[in-house]
Amino acid sequence: MSFGQGGPQWDPWKPSNPQQPWDDQSGRTSQPSWEDQNGRAPQQQPWGGQFGDQAPDWAALADASETRNRRRRLLLIVGAAVATVGVGAAVAMAVVNADGNSEASNKPTSGLPPTAAIPSDTASAAPSFAPTSAPPPLDPKDFISSVKKDTAPLAPDVLFPGTQLTMGERLYKKGPTADTTNCASAAKNTLPKILKDNRCTRFLRVTYSKDGIAVTVGVAVFDTEAQATKVKATADKKSIVESLSGGGVPTFCRAAICRSTTNSYGRYAYFTISGFTDGKNVTTKSTPVFTTGDDLAEFAFRQIRRRGEAQASAASQ
Repeated sequence: MSFGQGGPQWDPWKPSNPQQPWDDQSGRTSQPSWEDQNGRAPQQQPWGGQFGDQAPDWAALADASETRNRRRRLLLIVGAAVATVGVGAAVAMAVVNADGNSEASNKPTSGLPPTAAIPSDTASAAPSFAPTSAPPPLDPKDFISSVKKDTAPLAPDVLFPGTQLTMGERLYKKGPTADTTNCASAAKNTLPKILKDNRCTRFLRVTYSKDGIAVTVGVAVFDTEAQATKVKATADKKSIVESLSGGGVPTFCRAAICRSTTNSYGRYAYFTISGFTDGKNVTTKSTPVFTTGDDLAEFAFRQIRRRGEAQASAASQ
C-alpha cells in the first residue's frame, strides 16, 4: 500500500468508515490490514485510542500527565533532601576529623575529662594565686606572762600615769608612788614571806584618795606567770600591802581595820588596801571604801592588760 499520490489518504485522527470497503486487486472488499515485515499486526497506539467512532479521552490523558509531573517533582524534592543530608554528614565528618583521629573523637563521655579539668574561656584572663591566710593575732597575755617577752619600760608613773583617775563618775586624786626591788619591805604580816618564796623581783606602789578615803595599790613583779599565780593562791587575809602616805595623804591603815584584795594577771600579782584617812575602822557597811578598792583593783588589771596589748601590737607590725 502506498501513502503517495494515487492511493487513498489516511488520517489517523479521523475514524474510518466501517461502511466503506477496501478493494483489492481481485475486486473483493475487505478491511485494511497492516503488517510489518514479519507479518505481525502493529500494536495499538500508545495513547490508548481506538480507531472507530469514539474520540480520545482527553481528561484521562491530562490526569496521566499531571501524575507524571507530580512524580517528577517528588523525585526532585527527595533527591535534593538526600543531597542536603549527604553534605551535612560530610561537613560533620570533616569537623570530627579536624579534631583528631576517629577513635579519639568517638570515645564515650566517660572518657572525657571532668568539668573541673576543662579550662574556661576566662581562665587565661585572670591570674591565679596560691591561697594565703593571715597569721593568727598575737595574744597580749603572752607578752606579760614571761620576763623574756615583757621588755617594755616599767615604772609606777608608766603603769599609773597622770595625776588623777576617773572611774565612771568618780574622780580620784593621785598621791605618792614608790618602787623597790626589796619586795618584803613593801608588805606586812604574811605577805613578805610569800613574796620572797616566789622570788619577787620588784614591787611598785601608788596611792589614790577621794573624800577622806585612801587606797594604796601594790604590784609585785615575777619572772613567770606561775610564780604570780602561786602568790595569789597562797595569800591569806593577813597578806596585805603596806599603805603609802605622803603628798597630802595622811597615814592610814596602820592601826585601823582596812579592806584588802589580792589578784594576779600574767607575771604580775596586784594588791589593794583601802580605808579611812581619819583612822576609823572599815565595816561591812562602809560601801565607799569597798567601791574605792574595787575601782583601783580594776584599774590595775586594765593597765597590766594594756601593757600586753601594746607589746603585741608592736610585735605584729
